Amino acid sequence: MQKNILEIKNFVLKSSAEVPSTVREIQKGKYEKLLIHIVSYLHNTVLVQILYKDLIHIYPEAKIAFLKHDDKITTSVNLFSIKIEDIDDISDEVLKELYLDNSEKIDCIDDYRSELFKKYFTDHLTQLPNLYQLRKDLEQLESPGLILLKIDNFQKINTFYGFVVGDYVLEAVAKHLKEVLVDNKVYRLSGAEYAITLNHNLGFYALKKYIEEVYEKISKIDVIYREARIYIDFTLGSTSMRNNCNIFSKVSMALMYARQKGVRYWIYEDRMHFEDEYSRNLNFSHIIREAVQNNRIVPYYQAILDNKSGKVVKYECLARMIDSNEKIISPAVFIPIAKNIKVYNEVTKCIIRKSFDFFENSHYEFSINLSIEDIMSSEMFHFIMQTLHDSKASSRVTFEILESEAIQDFKRVDRFISEVRRYGAQIAIDDFGSGYSNFSYLVKIEADYIKLDGSLIENIDVNESSTIVVETIVNFAKKLGMKTIAEYVHSSVVMDKVISLGIDYSQGFYIDEPSLDIK
Repeated sequence: MQKNILEIKNFVLKSSAEVPSTVREIQKGKYEKLLIHIVSYLHNTVLVQILYKDLIHIYPEAKIAFLKHDDKITTSVNLFSIKIEDIDDISDEVLKELYLDNSEKIDCIDDYRSELFKKYFTDHLTQLPNLYQLRKDLEQLESPGLILLKIDNFQKINTFYGFVVGDYVLEAVAKHLKEVLVDNKVYRLSGAEYAITLNHNLGFYALKKYIEEVYEKISKIDVIYREARIYIDFTLGSTSMRNNCNIFSKVSMALMYARQKGVRYWIYEDRMHFEDEYSRNLNFSHIIREAVQNNRIVPYYQAILDNKSGKVVKYECLARMIDSNEKIISPAVFIPIAKNIKVYNEVTKCIIRKSFDFFENSHYEFSINLSIEDIMSSEMFHFIMQTLHDSKASSRVTFEILESEAIQDFKRVDRFISEVRRYGAQIAIDDFGSGYSNFSYLVKIEADYIKLDGSLIENIDVNESSTIVVETIVNFAKKLGMKTIAEYVHSSVVMDKVISLGIDYSQGFYIDEPSLDIK
């Protein structure tokens, strides 16, 4: 609407006493062609009649129309002044101008709506189409193919250089992908994850060849930021499923599997049934949470025999979970999932708390397994120290550090060991002879006990190599003043072999099975 053509003013009155002041306000304006709408619930009121007489007296040439509205309290006066000399009917001209004004507003709203929808389907950082657009496109394609790409080292880049450089890298990667994958539509999903679509789903071997070509194109990218050269590593995932139902979730599972296996890409096939494993894990996650909340994480106690005296002198406290059906679940099953769903600390605390309570007034020594994660956790560190401070059993506990997990920060481990020893607690290296085993661990940690891994003990009566390895470890431990404990002692023959090698303690089903109580 051209503002120099049509001018609109509005006035509102609630009583006839306001008519004089409203009319004076109206008179301040300069009007050439005037249309007046008096809008009220009733037209025969004193207010309306006085208002009409005053306005027609002041503006005898004006066209005055009465309109109705549902507001019983107020009366409105709308003035339309139009600066056009040659018009036959001012009402028609005003309606025309109002129509043009409304049309412009509608166009403006449509443009704004289009821009808003565009933003909804566009990633704000890279200006690539986003996850919502991908889902929309996958629905519209009859038999689409999908490849997901993830920057493997983005978290390290973001941590080391900061989020500003991290965003710069994401933008640079988006630009590179658009340039080298000109035949594909490129999307940015969340974080450092991108996607490309194929118009048709390919068979396994055709897809494998295609992904290798894609990987070759994208693997040559490095990002220059100021003087720093940042190298980018990718992992890809896709699917050659005949049925494209749930294609996004299946490709996501393929990508995750590839990252877990450390391979460049993975293609999901019908026979893999990853979704079954995910479903089991989700269901089991609920069972674990419920067990933690309802205090059904319990320690089972397994006896440790002194080989010289032939008496049980220690017990190892082993974590078990009891489900709602009273079924006993092994830690090998529930601990990895407990770590993934962030309840592992609660599991460890429960075992520590119950074990200390059980042995509080006992003469037996007892041991509790700790992972490197437990030792590195400030929360767990303070919990353990408080437990040692409050318990009478602190001088009889041994913390078994799982040697099968790599130790990255020996300073923190050394601090932990120093602090627990202040309370009389001891340290054992568990599972020695597997995983990351090396004798430097023994020197650095200065443990009180070494627990020989079961894989070395279970066949020691028939495997000469195991005998040689165990004999070497035992002799080395003796020179360092450390005691040795053999795990997996399952027969009298193995027991005799263990004793003959000079191992100090034995543990296994031949001696005692784990149970809720001690004999």
